[in-house]
Amino acid sequence: MPVIVRVPTQLRQLTGGAGEVPVEATTVGEALRALDELYPGLAERLFDGDGALRRFVNVFVADEDIRFASGLETPVAPTQTVSIVPAVAGGA
Repeated sequence: MPVIVRVPTQLRQLTGGAGEVPVEATTVGEALRALDELYPGLAERLFDGDGALRRFVNVFVADEDIRFASGLETPVAPTQTVSIVPAVAGGA
């Protein structure tokens, strides 16, 4: 069974409007790379030149921020949801 990757509105122009994409993966990194294989161009929005997540990109497995787990090596089980959440800044 696949993992579901939730794509934020800001990146849906790259996924043909899809908000949720099923991929085969056992880690968050595999899921995000699989997403880029299906929709080329996503990786450059998510990863920096060293292959690390860009600092304004937050990723959650279920409700857990992967920064407080094992990062891109965080395991994902079939049917779990990986959510890409862009950081929001601003205010007064």
